[in-house]
Amino acid sequence: MITQPNPAQWDAFVAAQPNGHILQTARWGELKARFDWSAEQIAVLSGSDIVAGALVLFRKLPMKLGTLAYVPKGPVLDFDDDALSAELLHGLDRLMKRHRAILLKIEPDRLTELRFSTRLAALGFRPSPQTVQPPRTVTIDLTRDDDAILAAMHPKTRYNIRLAAKKDVIVREATLDDLPAFNSLMEITGERDGFSVHSAEYYEAVFKLFGGTDQARLFVATFEERVIAGLFVFALGDRAWYFYGASGEAERQRMPNYALQWAAMQWAKARGCKEYDLWGIPDEDEATLEVQYLQRSDDLWGVYRFKRGFGGKVIRFAGAFDRVYDPVMYQAYKLYLKSRGRTE
Repeated sequence: MITQPNPAQWDAFVAAQPNGHILQTARWGELKARFDWSAEQIAVLSGSDIVAGALVLFRKLPMKLGTLAYVPKGPVLDFDDDALSAELLHGLDRLMKRHRAILLKIEPDRLTELRFSTRLAALGFRPSPQTVQPPRTVTIDLTRDDDAILAAMHPKTRYNIRLAAKKDVIVREATLDDLPAFNSLMEITGERDGFSVHSAEYYEAVFKLFGGTDQARLFVATFEERVIAGLFVFALGDRAWYFYGASGEAERQRMPNYALQWAAMQWAKARGCKEYDLWGIPDEDEATLEVQYLQRSDDLWGVYRFKRGFGGKVIRFAGAFDRVYDPVMYQAYKLYLKSRGRTE
């Protein structure tokens, strides 16, 4: 049976799944619905229990190309269950028809695997020309004790965590009053590291929606009571993710970003998380990454060096896949992406 679950029921289901992701929660849908998207949850019931489903985001494409439907880090589904997959896809197809979507883009929370890609092809999905979430990342095992986690880090990273404390950097949970400082630092970070940032209104919405829950914290690093860096960390089930980090040019020698990451890991570990995801590095194989690590400092390579210093494991997700409903408009959509330089 296909249904539209209530937010609490849906979020409880997502949190209980091995691949349940914060981007599949109803609260995340509520956040995106405030910024040019609409959101719906769809679920398959067995009796009164949810057994599969998806948070689906909808957005009008430019140039009258139609509507894009997007499932970030989902669907939440056992793709090997033929009957369950067919039932959810039938429900999704009806939802797409109601929204007049030209395509459904999914980014499953599954690692790259030929068998999985073959399975998606059999279900009517094709590799997408565009990913939204970073395909490759670094994850830290939090099941170890603190000494073991620190020992696995690059010596310079471990040193910098301790140096921050010696140089009087204090990390604390942020309040709403800290958001203006965080937003200013975010703008500086985006310019320095070459990526776009959200609006101040967006980060305020994140703080208000998630800050009062056990699903997120904003930490700030201060020196002499002045905010010099900040970090949003999210958590669901036994996993945590670092999404947004900001730092200025002043006081960088005090290594506040290292102190913030360590504080975020400590928070995640204390709430029962087993894994900490540093969320996004350049999408290159590990051998290439290690070579570039030594040779490049432009764009996101500095970010890579920073994240790789925390040790951990480099992993790659399967990426994005499209289910096409309007082939003509889909071709126009791909041409639009190519014109904007947004294809892989």
